[in-house]
Amino acid sequence: MHQPQNDREVAKRIPRSEVRRRLIAAAAEAFAESGYSDATVDDIALRAGFTKGAVYSNFGSKQGLFAAVLEDRSTSERDRLLQAPARSADEVAAFVAGVVAESITEDEQRGRLGLEFAARAARDPAARQSWGPLRRTQREAAERAIREVAARSGLELSIDPGVAALVLHCLTNGLSMEHLADPEQVDSTAIKRAIAALIEAITHSESERRS
Repeated sequence: MHQPQNDREVAKRIPRSEVRRRLIAAAAEAFAESGYSDATVDDIALRAGFTKGAVYSNFGSKQGLFAAVLEDRSTSERDRLLQAPARSADEVAAFVAGVVAESITEDEQRGRLGLEFAARAARDPAARQSWGPLRRTQREAAERAIREVAARSGLELSIDPGVAALVLHCLTNGLSMEHLADPEQVDSTAIKRAIAALIEAITHSESERRS
């Protein structure tokens, strides 16, 4: 564990991006170990080697930091999706399905934290102020990724890209919840099949359009 550093020293010696990265990593550990309610800003800051002032100056609140943890993982997943091969529809569907399945089955921590914060946001207006914009940002990012992958792969969506992003976003969240509840039935194979089936249902290739 890093020794806490004075916030002025942090500003002088450590890039802001590195401060945020370390705080997000420490927060992910703390939230996973203790849950959102029991994890404290002091503990998170201490794990990262800073004072709690660094948390507030970078994220505004514990809720803001929690949202950043979830957003960081969503961004990583989106970046991986953008590496989809620009080839056939089947290859694109298989690649995207594999990325989503791996994210759900190998990072159950994110699923648990997401469910916990969603439940909190349903009861707490302050939490909802962080939760709503985060979900909107994730859907918008998913739509941009869908548009880019479709364009590079020569695929055409049979529904509006925004609707496609919403459906994929909801399906992914639902599969994450079902996996947590019943990992034996909703395993990696089942998740891949569900995601691939959706992609195949809402896309068609240039050759299919011509025929």
